[in-house]
Amino acid sequence: MNVSGVESNPLSCEALSSDCFHCGLPVPEDATLLVRVEGISRRMCCAGCQAVCEAIVANGLEDYYRHRKSLPSPEMAVPSDLLALDVFDHEEFQKGFVRPLEGDEREADLILEGISCAACVWLNERHIAQLHGVCGIEVNYATRRARVRWRGEQIRLSAILKAVRSIGYSAHPYDPATSESLARDERRTALWRVFVAGFGMMQVMMYAYPAYIAHEGDMSPVAASLMRWASMVLTFPVVLYSAAPFFRRAWRDLRARYLGMDVPVALGVGAAFLASVTATISGKGEVYFDSVTMFVFFLLSARYLEMLARQRATRGAETLARLIPAFARRIGEGGIIEEGVPVSALKEGDVLLVRPGEVIVADGHVRRGGSEVDESWLTGESLPVPKAEGSEVLGGSVNGSGVLEYSAERLGDATRLATIRRLVERARSERPRIVVAADKVALWFTAALLLLAAITGLVWWQFDPDRALSVFVAVLVVSCPCALSLATPIALTVAADTLGRAGLLVTRTPAIEALAEVTHFAFDKTGTLTLGNLQLEEVRLAEGVTRESALVLAAALELNSEHLIGRALLEAVGDPRIQPAEQVEVVAGFGISGEVKGKACAIGRPEYVEGVVGLTLPATLRGETRATWVYLGEPGRWIAAFGLSDGVRPSARAAIGDLREAGASVSILSGDSQLAVDGVAGLLSVTDAKGGLSPEGKYSALKEMQISGAVVAMVGDGINDAPVLAQAQVSIAMAGGTDMARHQADVILLGDDLSKLVLGVRVAKLTRRIVRENLFWAFGYNILAIPAAATGLVSAWMAGLGMGLSSLLVVLNAMRIARGGVRKTWKPVSTS
Repeated sequence: MNVSGVESNPLSCEALSSDCFHCGLPVPEDATLLVRVEGISRRMCCAGCQAVCEAIVANGLEDYYRHRKSLPSPEMAVPSDLLALDVFDHEEFQKGFVRPLEGDEREADLILEGISCAACVWLNERHIAQLHGVCGIEVNYATRRARVRWRGEQIRLSAILKAVRSIGYSAHPYDPATSESLARDERRTALWRVFVAGFGMMQVMMYAYPAYIAHEGDMSPVAASLMRWASMVLTFPVVLYSAAPFFRRAWRDLRARYLGMDVPVALGVGAAFLASVTATISGKGEVYFDSVTMFVFFLLSARYLEMLARQRATRGAETLARLIPAFARRIGEGGIIEEGVPVSALKEGDVLLVRPGEVIVADGHVRRGGSEVDESWLTGESLPVPKAEGSEVLGGSVNGSGVLEYSAERLGDATRLATIRRLVERARSERPRIVVAADKVALWFTAALLLLAAITGLVWWQFDPDRALSVFVAVLVVSCPCALSLATPIALTVAADTLGRAGLLVTRTPAIEALAEVTHFAFDKTGTLTLGNLQLEEVRLAEGVTRESALVLAAALELNSEHLIGRALLEAVGDPRIQPAEQVEVVAGFGISGEVKGKACAIGRPEYVEGVVGLTLPATLRGETRATWVYLGEPGRWIAAFGLSDGVRPSARAAIGDLREAGASVSILSGDSQLAVDGVAGLLSVTDAKGGLSPEGKYSALKEMQISGAVVAMVGDGINDAPVLAQAQVSIAMAGGTDMARHQADVILLGDDLSKLVLGVRVAKLTRRIVRENLFWAFGYNILAIPAAATGLVSAWMAGLGMGLSSLLVVLNAMRIARGGVRKTWKPVSTS
């Protein structure tokens, strides 16, 4: 055994187990990782668990293993004491939740505990962003998720976590199970606080009621004093337990020199309670125990209901992360089936077995068997997709009635599901301009509120000292801008979840705002308006060239291409042994050039290939039909022309008609020939159709629309669409398109059903209306409530009830988006 307590000889183990001592997952048969805990060698399933266990032992925290009540996931199996240690900087441990980016940048998703309002989001973002080496941070209030990017050479992850803790919050690596566990604990704790506050309120009101109904002389001083003392004793648990989060968060904000929304609440409750205690002990002055308990109860009740609605609205955001199970069934050497293999232990090329009703854990292709697979997480449609030998399967899909053997080709973060999940997480973390503006307004509003409450209290002190404190507390509480900060983010969260369930995956939340303003939809043709299932229809050959040799040469150039034309040519050859071209250069929208057997050649548009050939394209090869044509040549010789055909999507005609009915104009911007574009435009009754456009040409055409005042949504699928997708106010990519198009897009159209675009417009416009209603209510409530409280018309308990209900109202109003988004009928909404 070495100094660290880690053993490498499995034969020396004193307590062998088939499960990992640290996380509880099965230990691979060939694993030899051991850590000595309390004098006994314990088996570990991976280097990450080994690293964490070493840190626990080395720091004298072995009691963690005696007292833990459950076995969490490997990434989260860490005692809270280790948050201040360097275990999070261990590379093996980071593999579970840290993603490498370009250069030395890294990115991680964290759960933030202690987030109670939008002000907490602002504070964390401001505090972490100023750390040297942190490239960016976005915190989502609704999901409590933080996405952090940093440079590994300049700052460690542990330093970021310590910085979070230094301002009173806790951060953990994101894990779906842990996220749900924290949400469950939050609900349980909040319910207990509401119960204690409610019980205390009822008891205090029982003692306060006689004082309200008694006339002068009806109650002796001893009895009145006894009632006050009893009320004080019963109010202590309400203030010290139920209202504790208000004081804790307020103190945290003040230490950070920040005026959070809990500051006025804590100040109001604390002032009323202390004044009441002083009056009770001295026997002079008014007491407000009944108002304090009622205020805390009503505020906690409203916040509890708001929390339930918020968690319900954001639960869909966590669904994708739970699709992949922890274990798989692998087929080993000799056809032996290995049960319970951890997904984290799988490698590319492994052959996996999935039985009826089980989840497919990796992207790959079927090797044997047949079944139907539910891919609704990708397509939004519940109809199963038939799978046979050679069919592609996607991780997260649910197998139907058959048994499938498939090869694992993409695992973990490389799967399509992981890509989509990251895009969803990006949308959840980005904050639209209107949200940022509302948070800034709320910050200044809180400062102004404290000043106004102080002035109001001083004025009342001059005229009616007995009511000064009550009015001061009412003003503090009634106008707290919680509803203002909630108004927009909760609506956008519900809208993104509603669209995702319907098959429109929002990857950047600000796109919902922009989609509501769109006046013009521009479509690519191939793979967008058409099915994207190109087939070789015609081959024209130069003299002395055979069809087979021309196709092999074209396939060598297109071998690594993601474009639909490349896929069609490769399918036409059907020979997987093709040697790829060398020194390949891809010019998006024009073609591909490279060397095949030492000879330069090119395929693509005629003007591009002419640069290699050095000769004008002969009339005998020029395509004159409405098919899509590409040309092949080498220095001094044209070789062949390939004509490919494609069918129009069944949903295209209805989608374009509905978009027009909604008041939007429709255009086609395509790099295909004008003849091919005109053919599709005629079928779809689109009058503005431009063909033969390079990526720069598409960009210029879209820019002209924008200069004329149009708000444009671009729908595309290829690499050549990336520039124009970036320029459009809203970019929409087909799920079956290229990775570059999907990553560039604000919205991904799952299932490639164009009719869902109409749903997207409807939900976006409904969301815009809901946001405006929420903001109108939030501002209107404060405008009416502040004067009422300042003039003494609103008591403290009424203020607490009003503040809580105002926040609850904006949440419930936002939930209407989910109901409006699933209606099957749609009437165009005015763009005004």
